[in-house]
Amino acid sequence: MPYQHRTGLSPDCRKSLLIQESRPPPLTKPEKCKPNKEEKNPELQHSTQGEVVCVTGASGSIGSWVVKLLLARGYTVHGTVRNLKDEKETKHLEALEGAGSRLRLFQIDLLDYDSLAAAINGCAGVFHLASPCSVDQVHDPQKELLDPAIKGTLNVLTAAKGLGVKRVVVTSSISSMWPCPNWPADKIRTEDCWTDIEYCKQNELWYPISKTLAEKAAWEFSKEKGLDVVVVNPGTVMGPNIPPNLNASMVMLLRLLQGCTETYQDFFIGSVHFKDVALAHILVYENTSVTGRHMCVEALSHYGDFVAKVAELYPEYNIPSLPRDTQPGLLRAKNGGKKLMDLGLEFIPMEQIIRDAVESLKSKGFIS
Repeated sequence: MPYQHRTGLSPDCRKSLLIQESRPPPLTKPEKCKPNKEEKNPELQHSTQGEVVCVTGASGSIGSWVVKLLLARGYTVHGTVRNLKDEKETKHLEALEGAGSRLRLFQIDLLDYDSLAAAINGCAGVFHLASPCSVDQVHDPQKELLDPAIKGTLNVLTAAKGLGVKRVVVTSSISSMWPCPNWPADKIRTEDCWTDIEYCKQNELWYPISKTLAEKAAWEFSKEKGLDVVVVNPGTVMGPNIPPNLNASMVMLLRLLQGCTETYQDFFIGSVHFKDVALAHILVYENTSVTGRHMCVEALSHYGDFVAKVAELYPEYNIPSLPRDTQPGLLRAKNGGKKLMDLGLEFIPMEQIIRDAVESLKSKGFIS
């Protein structure tokens, strides 16, 4: 789940969100790729053995799952990280099955074209997940969010086009679809919905602006340059967290379990499991006839629905009582991810998403 600091957060909620993934200082000179140690007898589950793809943002919560499933399907993966010397970015990736012989890690900076080109060189496809996500007050939105998101995306696409990549999957977000106050009140949200940039500017919601403008830039590049681009728009992504650090969605759940009363009215539009988001990326990559945007949620639901289900499953925690209708103007629907369902994706239901996520928080020592 994307998260942008809001003034409505209580001090405790605001402080707690700082456990989100740390960002090392900007890179001045990207290092060369870091090959992994060899593994024995990798088990291939797909006919893609030998195909090389690049995953930007490989060390993140979603990126790690994408790498995990790509390796399981026989791909060779070039994964990008911000700092090869930081084990919090590399160790969990190196431990994945198949990583020993089919994963190479590259250190990149989204604003450094050459570092991206080195990682993408030799790849048939690219999964572009890397993008900044702010969990605190943004002092310089252009520098901290907009430039890395937009220019970073264009750098990736430019490198992909120049190096002969056949298809790029761009990870956008439901934050490029929501908030949109002028969407018809009697119409279910679909991929036709775009975030209202002016509304976001007025409310200083810089993360949705960054995701929306980055996605629009990707579509414009695809149209002008003839690069095959397809987009996945995940909702609030949770489940078994592979990296040592938490993504913003898991932090949201952690705060809820500790009593935080924020309603995320401008961000929540439905939950989705890490595994399903990773599968969605692979489905739209391998199905070359697939085009456009793909909302990736198990259902269109309110944060209040999610909170009620967490309280039902885990009454031992101090879950606050919140209204059910926390997202004004959002109609509930079970088929928000219909385009992906039509490709064969069977979404894991909210109850299992919550159980897997809470158990992951327990196993990593965030809660007892």
